Amino acid sequence: MAVQLPIEDRESAGLALAQALLPCLTASTNTIVLALPRGGVPVAARVARALGAELDLIIVRKLGLPRNRELGFGAIASGGIRVLNEDVVRYRNVSQSTIEAVTEEENRELRRRETAYRGEHPLPVLQGRTVILVDDGIATGATMFAAIDAIRQQRPKEIIIAVPVAPEETLDELKTNVEQVVCLATPTPFFSIGQWYRDFSQTSDSEVRELLREAWNTP
Repeated sequence: MAVQLPIEDRESAGLALAQALLPCLTASTNTIVLALPRGGVPVAARVARALGAELDLIIVRKLGLPRNRELGFGAIASGGIRVLNEDVVRYRNVSQSTIEAVTEEENRELRRRETAYRGEHPLPVLQGRTVILVDDGIATGATMFAAIDAIRQQRPKEIIIAVPVAPEETLDELKTNVEQVVCLATPTPFFSIGQWYRDFSQTSDSEVRELLREAWNTP
């Protein structure tokens, strides 16, 4: 299923993704939708609601260069997973001390988000399940690779990546690591995710918590 660009907002992206995902699922599928906070949560919430699936999180943090945080040289995820982009590390001559310092800084934020978003809500069981991994888009894919590695450790039945927009070359890399990839658009040239949305305003922590409370039926 294609989508008209620019996409209106994350909620409309989620509805379109849900429709595109229907042919990938069977009536007996034990499905869980995992969002990458923060921007992936509004998208994933609409997907989970439309599919009647459980919604949860996988928290991943990009490792950005100290003087250019938008340029990621890797990512970390819950469970002590770290994925490095060796091409960026080599080309930018990123030292081991810088890698460790940035990793520790992002680990603190990762732990903060786990506490802020999840609270006392238990971690989801992924073993034997179909996991739909959702974000509001993919650029380099570093955070998605980290999320995949973290999920694989829990032995799911399959992993499906579902995103509204991404560059074709990044999707080609990801397809070798998961069972299915669903992407609504692969526009070129691809400079940033936000360029393909009309409304790409930042998702707040409070919005994430509210969407999770609705999904988990917690006060």
